[in-house]
Amino acid sequence: MNRRRPFRKKPDNEPVPGGPDDALSGQVERVTFHNEETGFCILKVKVQGRKEPVAVLGSLPSVAPGEWITAQGTWEKDHDHGIQLKAHTLKNQPPTSLEGIEKYLGSGMIKGIGPVYATKLVRKFGEKVFDIIENQSKRLQEVEGIGTERRQRIKEAWAEQKVVREIMLFLHAHGLGTNRAVRIYKSYGVEAIEMIRSDPYRLARDIHGIGFHSADNVAEKLGLEADSLLRARAALEHLLDQATTEGHCALPRRELLEGATRLLEVDEQVVAQAFERQLKDERIISERIQGEEMIFLPLLRDAEERISRQLKRLAGAKEPEPPIDVEKAIPWVEEKTGRKLSPSQHEALKIALRSRAVVITGGPGVGKTTLVQSLLKILTAKKLKCILAAPTGRAAQRMAEATGLEASTLHRLLEFQPARGGFQRNAANPLEGDVVVIDEVSMVDVPLMSRLLDALPRKARLILVGDADQLPSVGPGLVLGDIIRSGMIPVVHLKEIFRQAGDSRIISGAHAINRGEIPDIIEAPKDSDFVFIDREDSEECAATLVSMVRDRLPKHLGVDPIEGIQILSPMHRGSLGIKELNLRLQSALNPKSDYRDEYQAYGNLFRVGDKVIQTSNNYDKEVFNGDIGRIRSMDKEEKQVLVRFGKRDVSYEFNELDELELAYAITIHKSQGSEFPVVVIPLAMQQYLLLQRNLLYTGVTRGKRMVVLVGQKKALGMAVRNESTRHRHGGLLHRLGEGN
Repeated sequence: MNRRRPFRKKPDNEPVPGGPDDALSGQVERVTFHNEETGFCILKVKVQGRKEPVAVLGSLPSVAPGEWITAQGTWEKDHDHGIQLKAHTLKNQPPTSLEGIEKYLGSGMIKGIGPVYATKLVRKFGEKVFDIIENQSKRLQEVEGIGTERRQRIKEAWAEQKVVREIMLFLHAHGLGTNRAVRIYKSYGVEAIEMIRSDPYRLARDIHGIGFHSADNVAEKLGLEADSLLRARAALEHLLDQATTEGHCALPRRELLEGATRLLEVDEQVVAQAFERQLKDERIISERIQGEEMIFLPLLRDAEERISRQLKRLAGAKEPEPPIDVEKAIPWVEEKTGRKLSPSQHEALKIALRSRAVVITGGPGVGKTTLVQSLLKILTAKKLKCILAAPTGRAAQRMAEATGLEASTLHRLLEFQPARGGFQRNAANPLEGDVVVIDEVSMVDVPLMSRLLDALPRKARLILVGDADQLPSVGPGLVLGDIIRSGMIPVVHLKEIFRQAGDSRIISGAHAINRGEIPDIIEAPKDSDFVFIDREDSEECAATLVSMVRDRLPKHLGVDPIEGIQILSPMHRGSLGIKELNLRLQSALNPKSDYRDEYQAYGNLFRVGDKVIQTSNNYDKEVFNGDIGRIRSMDKEEKQVLVRFGKRDVSYEFNELDELELAYAITIHKSQGSEFPVVVIPLAMQQYLLLQRNLLYTGVTRGKRMVVLVGQKKALGMAVRNESTRHRHGGLLHRLGEGN
C-alpha cells in the first residue's frame, strides 16, 4: 500500500515532498553533473513559485542550461544535499523563454557562441533566434562582432548539434553511452542512424572507444538474434583484433573458435558456419605453421610476407656501393670524431660497412650510439644520403641530437595520409636516399616494418638499431627479436660496457637485471643514481612516491616535479596503478584552483597545467601513442583544449579528450622510446602478474640522471627472476626461416 509521507511545513525555498510519483517541470538553471557515457545527471531546475532551484537527479543523453525539463519521480532527502527529486522519467526540450534561450546559447552547446554573443543574439532576434541561425544565418552578421567566418562556424555547429542530438537519443535508447555521438557523426554523417541499424557491429570496427560488447548491446536492442551469422562473424573479427592488442599476428584455429563460442554463448555450429563464411569471403586467412593451423587477418599475413620478401632480397644482394676500405675508414673516423673505438666496435663497423642490411643491438652503455655516429660519419663522407627515423617523436629527437643529422618519426618519413589511411611512400614511390637508419626497432610492429621495407629504395642500405631485451612492440609481432633469431641478415651484438657508462649504477644495474641478478641498490650510497627505498605497505609506498616527486627529488636534484620526473608503473589498476597514482599526483602537483580551468570527460578530470599522454595514434594531428604533453589552456566556449607537445601546440575538441589521459604516472609500456631525467618505479607484490625482467629492465633504462625503486624487496626479486615473456602467435620467424 502506498503511503504519503507525513506533511510538515517547509521553508519557501524547499519543495514539499509529495507522493511516490510526483511531477515537476521547469527551466534548467545549472547542470551540476552530467556523465555523457551513462547519461546520469544532477540538475538545478528553476520551478515557478520557488525561490531556490530544485535538485533533480535523472538520466538524459544531453542537457544544457536554459532547456525546459519535465520530470516524474520520488522526493528523497539526502544527508548532504537536502531534498531532491529522483526522476525515473526525465525529458528535455529547447527553451522558449528569452531567459532560457540566452542561457542555452551561452552554455557552450554551440561553438562560437558564449555568454557575450548569446546576450547580443537574444537582444537582436528575441525568440526567433533559433530560426535565424538555422534558416537565415546571414542575418547573424547584423550582430556586432559576428563576421562571415564566425557566422559560418555558428551555422555549421548548430547543424551538427541537431544531428548529434538525434544520434545521442538513438544511442541512449539502444543501450549505448552518448559521448561518442560527435565522433559517430563525423564518421558516418547524416546517415549515421541508418548505417548503425544495418550493421551495429561497424561501431566496434570504426569508432575509437566502442568495443564489441557495446556494439553487441546495440544489436540486441535492435532485435538482432543471438545466433545470427552477422553477430558470429563480428565476434571472430573482434577476437582477432583483440589478439593484435596483445601482440599476436594470428590465433590458432581451435583457440579462435572456442573463444567465439564462449563469447557469444551459442552453439558451436553457428560459429563454425560463420568461420567458413569469413574464410570464403577472404576476411580471414588460414595457414599451417609448424604443424598448427593459424588464422590471420589478411593485412597482418600480407605484412609478414612483405617483411620476409624484402629481407631475403637484402640478404641476397651484393655488397653495397661504393666500396669502402674499412682498414682506412676506421682510423680516419677515429681521428675525425676524437673517439677511440674498441676492438668489438671495430669488428661491428666492418660488418656494418660491408652489409646491405644489418642489426646493431645491445644494452645501455655498450656504444650503440658511438657506433652509429661513426658509421654515419663514414657514409656521409662518401656523399651518401642518410635517412634517420624512429617510431616516436621523442626517440627521433634523441637520435637527431646524438648524430647531428635530421631525424623524423617513421609515420612522417613514410608520409602517412590520414584521409586515405595509407602511406604516400611505398614500392611505387620509394624513399629518396642511400642509407636508412632506424632506431628503437624493438618498438616497431609488423605492419609498420612492412611499410618501411616496402618503401626502401632498391639499392639502399638498411641499418636497424635497438635493444632486443626491452619490451616488444605494443603492436603485433616480435619484429626485432624474430629478425635476430632468424639469422637472415648480419647482427652486431655489442656487449662491452664502456668505462664512463660503467660508472653509472643505472647502467650497471640494468645489465645486472638483464642477467637475472639483483642490482646493487638495496644499500646504495647517498650519491648513487640508482636507489631502492623499502616500503612493505602499498599505501605507504604510494605516499612515499608522492613525497619523492613533490618534495624530495626536486630539492635534491633541482628538477621540475612535473617536467623532470616520471612515475612508471607496471599496471593500470590498484593503489599503485597509474589511475590512482595520477589522481594523487594531480592533487599534489596541480591542485584545484579558481585560476585553473578544468573539464571532466570520459572518466578523467583535466586541468590547465596537467601532464597528459596521447593514448592512440592521431595522424590528422600528427600526435602518436605515447606522446607526452602539457595542457596550456581551455576554451569552454569553443569546447577546445590546447596541449603543448614539445614545441608544438595541438588543439583537441572536448569530444576528442578520450584520446588523452593524465601522465604524471604512465605504464612502462608507454614509456618505450623515451628518456626522462628522473624515473620513479613502484614495485609491490600486488603487481605480481606483471613483475617481469624485461618490464623492469625497460623501466630502469628510461632514466638518465636517477632511477628510484620504491616498494618491496620480494617484488624486486620476483621481477628480476621472472624471465618468462608471453608467447606471441604469428608467422614471421617461420617465413624468415628460423636459424638461417
